[in-house]
Amino acid sequence: MNLFNVYPLYDITPVKAVDCTIIDDKGVEYLDLYSGHGVISIGHTQPDYVAKLKNQIDNLGFYSNAIQNPLQVELAQKLGKLSGLEDYELFLCSSGAEANENALKLASFHNGKSRVVAFDNSFHGRTSAAVAVTDNKKIVAPINAQQVVTFLPLNQIELVEAELAKGDVTAVIIEGIQGVGGLDQGTTEFFQALEKACKKHDVVLILDEVQSGYGRSGKFFAFQHHGIDADIISVAKGMGNGFPVGAILISPKFEASFGLLGTTFGGSHLSCAAGIAAGIAVLDVIEKLDLQKNVNEVYAYFLEKIKEVDGIKQVKGKGLMLGVEFDFDVAALRKKLIIEKHIFTGSANNKNLLRILPPLTVKKADIDTFVKALKESLEELKN
Repeated sequence: MNLFNVYPLYDITPVKAVDCTIIDDKGVEYLDLYSGHGVISIGHTQPDYVAKLKNQIDNLGFYSNAIQNPLQVELAQKLGKLSGLEDYELFLCSSGAEANENALKLASFHNGKSRVVAFDNSFHGRTSAAVAVTDNKKIVAPINAQQVVTFLPLNQIELVEAELAKGDVTAVIIEGIQGVGGLDQGTTEFFQALEKACKKHDVVLILDEVQSGYGRSGKFFAFQHHGIDADIISVAKGMGNGFPVGAILISPKFEASFGLLGTTFGGSHLSCAAGIAAGIAVLDVIEKLDLQKNVNEVYAYFLEKIKEVDGIKQVKGKGLMLGVEFDFDVAALRKKLIIEKHIFTGSANNKNLLRILPPLTVKKADIDTFVKALKESLEELKN
């Protein structure tokens, strides 16, 4: 049997990783400025995280949600404290797509409506409803297209208000900062007006923080830059630092009932250990090393350092969720960075954009390494 060939693969085989460094089977070291789609939050093989997982698998890896699991309670309490959302409730699942599926389902249960408003260049996952609210027709199958979704441009609140006024919209789903779409984001004015419009028309506001959450933007959640509240927040990626875990954070306006939501693997003992380990480790770094300060300091340093590079159109994003945009397709540049300079970066729907999503432990020296390699690569491609 062969693998189903849906991924274009670089000829690199990682066998070891520590913090921001990946080592392949030939002993070559790579600087990881992409974190596997922004998944690695506290660094590869972070010792506290590894110890937590090893201890849990030695004792109990899995049982269903039909029994008591104190780890879930511990995770909810730590996440509430770290995010500042202690009055929210937590539903655990296994991925960002599953988190968004449950967010949309809960919204529809809540107000009895079904149409969703999403935004141009959005990405919310590849499962049924999540992919339907993703603005990429290439990955939306006919069975997904049965969902009724209206896509609107960011930062045009009058268009959103006109749709909500029709009375059939169950939810607005929006990324704190767009990831795959290319690092675009709503303005503070837009987010605040969006919150008001949703409240006025009994529409659930879902903030997709799957990639932009867990401290990556410089605050715990990217929407917190705008001084608003969300009804439901979806998280994953950095939550487990590489282990598949996701969740939705649910505001007090929603009432739970038995069977309303459910999952087999979400909230298992091992996935909770991963989530707790990441949460504890991030909390430890915030308290001992001031992780949030590091994110913001490295972000400021990046903005200054990148000015040394000619030909950049703009830098997009916040914190350590960044995009460097040029006026040409960056595929060859990205390949050169990976193969010749041994630096991982990411791509986006915007073909002119390099995505930079390093672990939150990245150092200024790593940014120096990247900028030097970027300047060299651009010069080499020019010649």
